[in-house]
Amino acid sequence: MPTTQGKNVKKTLIDLNSDMGESFGPWAIGDGVDQELMPLISSANIATGFHAGDPNIMRKTVLLARENGVGIGAHPGFRDLVGFGRRHINAPADELVNDMVYQLGALREFARLAGMTLQHIKPHGALYMHAARDEALSRALVTALQQIEPTLRLFCMESSVTFQVACELGQPVAREFYADRDYDLSGSIVFTRRVGALDPEAVAAKVLRACTEGVVRTVEGQDLAIGFDSVCIHSDTPGALALVQATRRALAKHGIEVAGFAGAAAPAQP
Repeated sequence: MPTTQGKNVKKTLIDLNSDMGESFGPWAIGDGVDQELMPLISSANIATGFHAGDPNIMRKTVLLARENGVGIGAHPGFRDLVGFGRRHINAPADELVNDMVYQLGALREFARLAGMTLQHIKPHGALYMHAARDEALSRALVTALQQIEPTLRLFCMESSVTFQVACELGQPVAREFYADRDYDLSGSIVFTRRVGALDPEAVAAKVLRACTEGVVRTVEGQDLAIGFDSVCIHSDTPGALALVQATRRALAKHGIEVAGFAGAAAPAQP
């Protein structure tokens, strides 16, 4: 049974993350608003070449994050440029982890080149959802991180197997709340390959309620308690810039500051 008793009430600081660098070569994904979005967020999930992104875009995005004081993380996906990483690929857990380690290493070198370190890792799209329910994959991923990046935060949903395994093995985590996705009573987001335009004020109100009451309204029409450390708004959601702007305004109005995990506040802009 769902519970209406909220969690983590009330927040005064919250991380705000978005997927960045998801274009490829001359092709821009979504509204192409990375330049405008970056100053408004505190954590950037940077595409690492398998579902989107390329070396030039990765380098450019890392530098953009550095200019704006934004924490950076690897955003590895399925090897699926055509499907933008939103199509499931059947592969053994070790093969998928090898792909993620490969992508993590690529971004880590661009971070080093810019004098930065990686803050987190967040699987993308269908790979994220696959890990959320697959213990073998989650355990293999966390075990690998324990060997190569034991202090790296793993972004995941609180309701996921990934979260349970990371807590068991001692890997730092950041639980996510999805502003631009629906939830069901399991506490998971309702995965979709296409998202239409959303009402910025409605999205802002959803985030504000989660931050102040610790609950979200599910597709079943019931309130569900939700625990989280970071709010995600996807950059490829239509009108993403307006969604982030409205969310920042609503949070600021209620005394909630957007700040990264290092404690630095993200600049407030309209």
